[in-house]
Amino acid sequence: MNITEWKTALLDAPTVSAIPVMTYPGMELTGTTIMEVVTSGRKQAEVIAALAERYPTAAAVTMMDLSVEAEAFGAEIVFSEDEVPNAIGSLVEDAESANALRVPAVDEKRLGEYLLGMEETAKAISDRPVFGGVIGPFSLAGRLLDINKTLLATRKKPELVEATLAKANEFLKAYLQAVKKTGVSGVVIAEPLAGLISPKAAKSFAMDYVRELVDLVQDDSFAVVLHNCGNATKQIPAMLETGAAMLHLGNTVKMPDIAVQMPQDRLFSGNIDPAALFRIGTPEMVAEATKALLEEMKPHGNFVLSSGCDIPPGTPLANIDAFFAVLADYNKALA
Repeated sequence: MNITEWKTALLDAPTVSAIPVMTYPGMELTGTTIMEVVTSGRKQAEVIAALAERYPTAAAVTMMDLSVEAEAFGAEIVFSEDEVPNAIGSLVEDAESANALRVPAVDEKRLGEYLLGMEETAKAISDRPVFGGVIGPFSLAGRLLDINKTLLATRKKPELVEATLAKANEFLKAYLQAVKKTGVSGVVIAEPLAGLISPKAAKSFAMDYVRELVDLVQDDSFAVVLHNCGNATKQIPAMLETGAAMLHLGNTVKMPDIAVQMPQDRLFSGNIDPAALFRIGTPEMVAEATKALLEEMKPHGNFVLSSGCDIPPGTPLANIDAFFAVLADYNKALA
């Protein structure tokens, strides 16, 4: 699929498209458990295909599991039947241990299943692009070094962060090339940790490294979506400099503040609250928020409707149904 043509079609369309970041809601459609989807690529493909059949998304997004890359490096992972996996502890204590980090193979631990999930999903869904999911370099460094320690070290020990980032990006460059070979049409690079540091620090510790990844893999057949669910309003210039085809923002920002910074030829997306609205809200609450966001974004033809982040396990399908029902009515009125 020519992803540049797909992007142009979204920009030129008189209607609004939607690409919510969701995998876990598909478990209800297939009778699958969290442990099954985080350990089996084929189960991942099944739930994503079920969601694609139910909802008219402009693209499908595969698993967003920010523990799988850290696990391959050797991080301890906590698994649960009710929550997504989580990396705990620290593998890096100082520059020496950062430099000694072994860069894992691209199919180590669960990575092979996630690559299989992308490959099987790309085979199963042919009517729209499929985007893989990977963690960003700074967010991966944070899981190797410890998140709080990383945030402090950007100011106190930048050389420690840079040493860890070098290993993170060495791995991610190889992993992204493996992702591209699965047949997906692009990838969502998730950099949530970047939203917790200053715009200047975010550029040097996150976005400059992301740009290396974009330059490596993005072309007419493969697009990069850069996700930042933190307080990213003042980080938009640096995010744009990465060259990513689309920016995806979380619900901590006001989308009008993002819209005025976006070039008309660059897609941006967000940002219905995945927890307070999709997960624990009512269909009426989701519908009201979706209507309000669509009205706010009406002047911006480069806007793509989405969730603010990954829609969590346990989200009622009725809430997602409400999101798409509002979008359908909105687009019908535009026609």
